Amino acid sequence: MIQGVLNQTIKKTALYNAHADLGAKLIPFNGFFMPVAYPGGIQSEYFAVRNVVGIFDISHMGEFFINGNSAEAFLQKITINNVGKMKVGDAQYSAMCYPDGGIVDDLIIYRKPDGYFMVVNAANINKDFDWLNKNIIKDVNVVNLSETYSLIAIQGPESRDILSKFTDVELDMPFYSYQDCVVEGFSVMVSRTGYTGELGFEIYGNADQLLHIWDTLISSGVKPVGLAARDILRMEMKYCLYGNDIDKSTNPIEAGLSWITDFSKGSFVGKDSLLRIKENGTKRQLTAFMMEERGIPRQGYEVFINSQKIGYVTSGTQSPKLKKGIGLAYIDSLYHKSGNKIAISIRGQLVPARIISPPFIKDTSLYH
Repeated sequence: MIQGVLNQTIKKTALYNAHADLGAKLIPFNGFFMPVAYPGGIQSEYFAVRNVVGIFDISHMGEFFINGNSAEAFLQKITINNVGKMKVGDAQYSAMCYPDGGIVDDLIIYRKPDGYFMVVNAANINKDFDWLNKNIIKDVNVVNLSETYSLIAIQGPESRDILSKFTDVELDMPFYSYQDCVVEGFSVMVSRTGYTGELGFEIYGNADQLLHIWDTLISSGVKPVGLAARDILRMEMKYCLYGNDIDKSTNPIEAGLSWITDFSKGSFVGKDSLLRIKENGTKRQLTAFMMEERGIPRQGYEVFINSQKIGYVTSGTQSPKLKKGIGLAYIDSLYHKSGNKIAISIRGQLVPARIISPPFIKDTSLYH
């Protein structure tokens, strides 16, 4: 087991040398060397995104292209959201489930003129590709393009103004849409998506294109941001992280993802199980909480109410803006109501906390 880990090859994104040149601390993450933070520090990266603009390398994500006469029918079967509602230019947040309702992965689908472009989590690329092929139907092609694409995200209140200087199109795009356009002379795909709760865009292209665009944006003053700040930003929005907040042992109903689960469409993998869960009620619910005293919650910490264990933390951190510990936890459904007082076991001490209605920070991504 240990020998297998030692022999595992850690990949480098096209931007690896650019991160190294900027002095980033690079760590193995989901099979890739990724920047966790840069010399300026996590807080400065965090506030750059919340107040101005920052840029992330997310080239470790996986990309598939799905086409053929039955592509829409296939995606209706294999994902939980309604692909039939999409038109060319749309993006859609969705997930794939196992027959028991457990989550295979969460993902984004883009409706292209000639098919569908699916973006999946880095740790799940091979698993997702196998799952798609295991369930494939006639007249559908699935191609793994993960080695072909690089991906960067520019996020923050000034992201549109900055990126507009280097593109040929108006970036006044609706949230969860995309345009095929030219950035710095390169034909790329720009989507109005992100993982921060701020105005932002994600840019898909090949390695050479994205390296040039990255260098151009960095030279124009956009601050590079690593995994640590990205994790805080997504947690403040209650955006789920696969492997922490969702996995094969959790389902979309208890994870708060009912809004992407469309029971009105036809049959899809996991539908019967999810309907039963919805009708019977969940035993637990993914819940947002804020510490009321000093303390930082971490994954695996136990949650109590009146000395009774009622759940466990899936993600936790210190919010630089709120100056408080925040977290997500699966909590028994009897106790997950907003306003309830709970306690987190931190190094043997029960530290007071309070359940809140997410997000922790106002989500501004919809209002630009």
